[in-house]
Amino acid sequence: MNYEESLEYINSVTWKGSRPGLSRISELLERLGNPEKGLKCVHVAGTNGKGSFCAMLTSVLMKAGYSVGTYTSPYIETFTERIMLNGENIPEDELAEITTYIRPFAESMEDVPTWFELITAICFEYFKRKNVDVVVLEVGMGGRLDATNVITEPLLSVITGIALDHTEYLGDTIEAIAGEKAGIIKPGCPALFGGESPAALRVIKAAAGERGSELYVTDHSALNIKKCTVEGSIIDYKQHENIRLSLLGLYQPMNAANVIEAVEILRAGGMSIPEEALFEGLECAKWKGRFEKMCADPLVFFDGGHNIEGASAAVETVKRYFEGRRVNILTGVMADKRYSEMAAIMAPVAGRVFTVSPDNPRALDAEEYAAVFRAMGVRAESFAGYEQAVAAAMRASFLERVPLLALGSLYAYGPFKAALNAYLEQNSRSALGCRAENGEQS
Repeated sequence: MNYEESLEYINSVTWKGSRPGLSRISELLERLGNPEKGLKCVHVAGTNGKGSFCAMLTSVLMKAGYSVGTYTSPYIETFTERIMLNGENIPEDELAEITTYIRPFAESMEDVPTWFELITAICFEYFKRKNVDVVVLEVGMGGRLDATNVITEPLLSVITGIALDHTEYLGDTIEAIAGEKAGIIKPGCPALFGGESPAALRVIKAAAGERGSELYVTDHSALNIKKCTVEGSIIDYKQHENIRLSLLGLYQPMNAANVIEAVEILRAGGMSIPEEALFEGLECAKWKGRFEKMCADPLVFFDGGHNIEGASAAVETVKRYFEGRRVNILTGVMADKRYSEMAAIMAPVAGRVFTVSPDNPRALDAEEYAAVFRAMGVRAESFAGYEQAVAAAMRASFLERVPLLALGSLYAYGPFKAALNAYLEQNSRSALGCRAENGEQS
């Protein structure tokens, strides 16, 4: 198979559906000779912050001279972003070759693997072939029954934070969700909790104790945010002072604190990570879709805050960056999200709202979402697609001199960026000061 054929095969209906459990992925990996065995992994779960944590830790480990495989989801623009080696996407021809290799093993199974299980097997096979030093492995959903949880002796298990999300699969309480995510903690292997929920901490601490795992907890009181602007942040954490972060968002200093804690644990476990690598890695880390600056005039940001905690974090960032000024918001959500609560969180900072229905069967109707905002006294308009919504939002934001925040599912990143580029093609860049095309951002 070539790359296009391999993507068509991976995305075929055969593998669709979410069926939590480890039996299928375990069988598939055994048929492949267990490529996951021997890989040294940092396993990362959590409701929010997983992707940013993985990006920062990958950057730090690379600066320390390690060969690093990174597995994350969902992808933002191209499928190959899911599997990276030293910050570079898996080459299309290698993805195709490995998919072709795995295909007969998957098809020979009586209970065939799911889509995510198939991709996870591809990830492990790729990293084994590349003989990577470390794998930064992000959980797809939950933890205990996630396909990535086949690893048995991680260097470190990380739970970034706990909030209510995917409740139909993970439970409808913080404690239940924490229990599922604590499933990645392995006997005798260290674990880190970077969240703030006391209820979640109790569950995670109990799980670590049962498995003889030493649990570390990020000390939020030791984090000092000295600067946090649209140009980046400067923080102190414990004895580490004047750390610069290029990733934007008021939540990124906390993600950085979690990374610093993880680095200290990995150092104690024998890894060589110089202080210079820690500082340089945090400063140069890149990650799409997390309060990413897309345009300078008007200021345009995209943030993948797709749940209550994510929307709250984005709004707190707006308050910090713009000190009482309102912003325009372009947003679309899935109908199974707590969208009324999300709208209530956004309303106090929203000047105008432009709603759109994401291209997904689960998407909430744009007009229904706009009506929720209007009921809260916010001027809101609905649009059939991203091109119309972006054009209207950009015109309004430029004329009113108001920043624009695109907020919602990470699946909206590609359509939003394409619509933004299309708008810029039709309008004067010299007037707008934007450079969003071809991955270039101001």
